[in-house]
Amino acid sequence: MTPPPARSAEQRRRDTLHRLEHDEDAWVATADGTSGMPYLVPLSFLWNGSCLLFSTPAASPTGRNLAASRRARVGIGPTRDVVMVEGTVEPVTPAELPEQDAELFAVKTGFDPRELATPYLYFRVRPQRVQAWREANELEGRDLMRDGRWLPAD
Repeated sequence: MTPPPARSAEQRRRDTLHRLEHDEDAWVATADGTSGMPYLVPLSFLWNGSCLLFSTPAASPTGRNLAASRRARVGIGPTRDVVMVEGTVEPVTPAELPEQDAELFAVKTGFDPRELATPYLYFRVRPQRVQAWREANELEGRDLMRDGRWLPAD
């Protein structure tokens, strides 16, 4: 099967922003700072236009790794239409998160950590690098953001 033609950088950026705004779930990769043991989990997210917002138990491996390393790698979408985000992480307690953000997160994800007995943290992931590609013909030019700045379109 012949892959579709490669998208322009501008089209990839539009498609990436659409995926960030409309998708609900992502794969979040972290690593333990002591052993370097990688950890990968699916988490729901909210995109606010500048960062991804996740929530997970504070004591979970992912919560501990995000709080300690302040770095994450996130995969969104299927393998043949993926968006990869590398970003810096800011832990946020439920008390520190603006009520509007908590409500938007709960509505979008169908999950409200504020209602649970287990202590949860929110984590803002601020993208530093964003890549997007569908097929091998899009590997060249897959970088859409570097150092937290969107790259110019074609």
